[in-house]
Amino acid sequence: MLNFPFITTKKSFVMMGEQTELNLFSAAMSNERTPLITSGVCGLNVTAAVCGTDTDPAQESSSGTANQSPRKLNTFFGVMVPTVLSMFSIVLFLRTGFVVGHAGLLQALLMVVVAYTIISLTILSICAISTNGAIQGGGAYYMISRSLGPEFGGSIGLMFFLAKIFACGGYVLGLVEAILDVFGLDPESSVSTGVRVLPQGYWYTVLYSSVILLLCLLVCLVGAHIYSRTAFVILLVVTVSLLSVFISSVAVKPQEFIITHHGSSNQTLRYNASYTGFSATTLKNNLGPGYSLDYSTNSVMSFATVFAVMFTSCTGIMAGANMSGELKNPSVAIPKGTIIAVSYTFIVYVLLFFMISATCDRTLLIQDYGFLQRINLWPPFVTIGIYCASLSAAMCAMIGASRILHALALDHLFGLPLAPAAITSASGNPWVAVLFTWGLTQCVVFAGELNAIAGLVTVFYLLAYAAVDLACLALEWASAPNFRPTFQLFSWHTCLLGIVSCLAMMFIINPVYSSGSIVLLLLLLLFLHYRSPTSSWGYISQALIFHQVRKYLLMLDVRKDHVKFWRPQVLLMVANPRSSSQLILFVNQLKKGGLYVLGHVQLGDLDTLPSDPVQQQYNFWMSLVDKLGVKAFVDLTLSPTVRQGTQHLLRITGLGGMKPNMLILGFYDSCTPEDFLLQDSAFCDTAVERGGEDEFNFGVDLPSLQAHFPPVRDAESPRWLAPEEYVGIISDAIKMNKSVCLGRYFFQLEGEDKDSKVDGSERIIDVWPLNLLQPGCRDYEDVCSLFLLQMACVLNMSSKWRHAKMRIFLNVGTASSDQGWMVNEETFRELLRKLRIRASIKIVPWDSVVQHHTPTAEPAQAPSESFLSAVNRMLMEHSSQATVRFLYLPQPPSHRSQSQAFLAQLEAVTNGLGPTLLIHGVTPVTYTDL
Repeated sequence: MLNFPFITTKKSFVMMGEQTELNLFSAAMSNERTPLITSGVCGLNVTAAVCGTDTDPAQESSSGTANQSPRKLNTFFGVMVPTVLSMFSIVLFLRTGFVVGHAGLLQALLMVVVAYTIISLTILSICAISTNGAIQGGGAYYMISRSLGPEFGGSIGLMFFLAKIFACGGYVLGLVEAILDVFGLDPESSVSTGVRVLPQGYWYTVLYSSVILLLCLLVCLVGAHIYSRTAFVILLVVTVSLLSVFISSVAVKPQEFIITHHGSSNQTLRYNASYTGFSATTLKNNLGPGYSLDYSTNSVMSFATVFAVMFTSCTGIMAGANMSGELKNPSVAIPKGTIIAVSYTFIVYVLLFFMISATCDRTLLIQDYGFLQRINLWPPFVTIGIYCASLSAAMCAMIGASRILHALALDHLFGLPLAPAAITSASGNPWVAVLFTWGLTQCVVFAGELNAIAGLVTVFYLLAYAAVDLACLALEWASAPNFRPTFQLFSWHTCLLGIVSCLAMMFIINPVYSSGSIVLLLLLLLFLHYRSPTSSWGYISQALIFHQVRKYLLMLDVRKDHVKFWRPQVLLMVANPRSSSQLILFVNQLKKGGLYVLGHVQLGDLDTLPSDPVQQQYNFWMSLVDKLGVKAFVDLTLSPTVRQGTQHLLRITGLGGMKPNMLILGFYDSCTPEDFLLQDSAFCDTAVERGGEDEFNFGVDLPSLQAHFPPVRDAESPRWLAPEEYVGIISDAIKMNKSVCLGRYFFQLEGEDKDSKVDGSERIIDVWPLNLLQPGCRDYEDVCSLFLLQMACVLNMSSKWRHAKMRIFLNVGTASSDQGWMVNEETFRELLRKLRIRASIKIVPWDSVVQHHTPTAEPAQAPSESFLSAVNRMLMEHSSQATVRFLYLPQPPSHRSQSQAFLAQLEAVTNGLGPTLLIHGVTPVTYTDL
């Protein structure tokens, strides 16, 4: 039951205003690093520090130090050095011959161009995003999550973390391979010769990899600053080694080599290889492809497998971005340093490919990955370069992965499992995240071979690059005014081309890995979406939806409306949801995919107030909508009177072709309303304790939501809405060509909440299409009667009423010998058939009711109390078992003096009926043609 359904008093606002200000989200968040408002993931509930609320001390201790740690690194040390080393890594010295030998120079150059085109498109996106605002720690993850929201950002961030893990394992395995090439003992010999003293085999490879990983762990535990300084020294060493390779191509004379490998059945395979120096014949022979057996994996190579290995050299473009937390000026350093580093490495790879194609025959390139040591002036130059490049790339990948994991932990996306990763040392080093990374990388090295995991590393990185391009594309397409990066050399075309290129190369390299990675991404997306993490970062989806909705609203032309496509678009006026929740839920079933707006009038005068009090209430009303699970908008207004406020809402609610065509009010009677928010489990503390539902609350927790809405009116409280004003609202709506519905006794309706499993099979819908207050009216096909039938049919089509039984009652007079009512019945059945309405027709003789009605010359004469009682008894007799009843609402009186009598008539007719909807339709809503 609803009483005074859409009014809030000044008194109630004064009482709640102070608490409202304390609990609402601030419009502008002070820090983008603000964690998620609520996660509840894996049992860990985290509350953000917003608008002055207290933060968790444990959280402060874990993240506060990191936020205060000084940013020390500039463009060269923080971006260029780690990016160059990551892109050189193991491929520069150990896989360039593999690529050129199998693919040939032309296809190798094609691979380089394709790979660098893909990463260049991604770099443009990185530069655009990184120059559009301040960047915190987390690099690529931070960019994606703050652009696409927590669900997409968290899932891609975890995928990028896994890519770094596998890349780190690959670098370590490559380093072990290089070490064993020099120091490895021949597996067939038990005698050590010279420096070849290290035993070989799968478990020895894992052992050596574990030792190297332990060394990387110790360096990373010291901190990224130490690594960045040592990385410069490593870059110098690698540069000297690289120069020695180019010098040796001119200084070293042609040589012949015999290369041996162990084949199947303990056979020893011998290959004659040669270094020719610069030779046009050698270059010509190496132009075309020559895919053959890879001696390390015993599998035949192809363009896709070779490209997968080569692309691992391009996976370091975000090494600088991942150091964003340690950079002095990330927005300047990341684009500048990354572009310079990528350009430098591209030139080096192209020159190196030309050099080895013109100096080494194909057999040498394919059968010896370490051939650069054979043809160097001093082989230890190359050996030292391999060790330094591989070791630095492994450490860079481990540091980058730990920073991503630390950022994920700070944002509380995955709750308890990642919570320890937020802990940092006194200097701000996330040592727990480093330990997590080390442990997972240790699992990767059990693969035992670099080429075995190259495809997976490449697929993960390509997916992460596609996500960065998608983030930039979404920002560009959203056309948000605040997206104005200082880097302008990009467009939505480059972003889209980057996405398509990344996805295409993923499936070319390995369709199985690509499909699996996308499935994993979708599972993570669903997981985070189900947990509903709420953030203050902004949601690109909202900007895109706004952009598209605006275009479609402009296309929704009201001049093209047609009655056969009519649907209810409802404005439900609500004063206090505590007593209105059942009606709110019922109307949600009645809307049939149309517009549904909850309206509320706040009494007051803006001239006498310091600010608009309505704006502060939207979060509470939206949280109410979320809790009830209804698909409704909220529209609030401030007005001196409820009637004026309702007029405002009827005129301005909606936009374009989406405007209300129906007003629904609670019934005006003297019953004392009940508080249903205290009875609904969704509004009880037990619902929070279960942790099963983590809705978006945006700073409005359950206690503040309960406290915001004032208590229901008791029997002694004064009425804030006069009968004349209530009836005036009905008249106003009809004058504005809006249909009107009055809902009574809906507090008795059960099974409408979102958790209800009701399918309607035991429900009954009763329709009385005749104007019962005017017995002389026999028109069952007027606009209002047909509107009743349409609304009942709409309800019968909703999910919780689909299997309900619908009954239509025809009132007939049977006292006379005239059998015209039988003809009317057949006519009505034919009408229902044309309208495709499935319902049973019940004939109700009402001669005993009509006899209490005294016809008068004045139409405005009120019916007698005996007649009203007789109508009520008739309804009780035939519709007592109905779940809901649809009755004809007469035209309201034009004189204010008759308002109270009009309400008394409605109250008498519906007294004790149960859930009843009185409807007055003003527009045609049915259509019988195709």
